[in-house]
Amino acid sequence: MHEIGYCEGVLDAVERRAAGRPVARVGVRVGALHRVEPGAFEQSFQLVAAGGVADGATTEVVTIPARASCRSCGADFQAADAAPACSTCGSPAVDVAGGDEVVLEWVEYRDSASAEQRADEAHKA
Repeated sequence: MHEIGYCEGVLDAVERRAAGRPVARVGVRVGALHRVEPGAFEQSFQLVAAGGVADGATTEVVTIPARASCRSCGADFQAADAAPACSTCGSPAVDVAGGDEVVLEWVEYRDSASAEQRADEAHKA
């Protein structure tokens, strides 16, 4: 699961932004060239976030395709591969741009009163 490495970087950014506030959800934009599976990313994030401000936080992953341009026929298209063939003419002479980003887009914080209430309920159970 290569997603763990990406999650560790995202978690660092989340913790800096959260400044100690409990996190409920995070939104991440990931380039298609990384081949990140949202379900695997969610599981990996749960693992690396355990015990910290983002413990139990869920993730929303948006995959961003790479942009490609064919040097043979001039077609522009979106690609999920680092070395795609042209979707119009099949040529392998393609320039690829983007699709390699990993960006923390947003952080949603927990309502601190609700977090305290959940903690009290957990201790009573």
